[in-house]
Amino acid sequence: MKLKTSVTLSEETVQAIEEVAGPGANRSRVIEDAVVEYIERRRRDRRDQRDLEILNRNAEALNREVEDVLRYQAEP
Repeated sequence: MKLKTSVTLSEETVQAIEEVAGPGANRSRVIEDAVVEYIERRRRDRRDQRDLEILNRNAEALNREVEDVLRYQAEP
């Protein structure tokens, strides 16, 4: 379901949207695509930040585990 909303954009932004959309294209579609891409990027960035915090919190233990595993590997 689509909802109607109103946003205020600068003239330059509207012109850029029209350039991207092309003649006769749907500006709303361009704006929606841009917003969806932005939201996905923000979600991915937050997830990556959480993952990095988890890795950093556990870095010492993970490094010890890797060192232990490497000791069991055969030398060339």
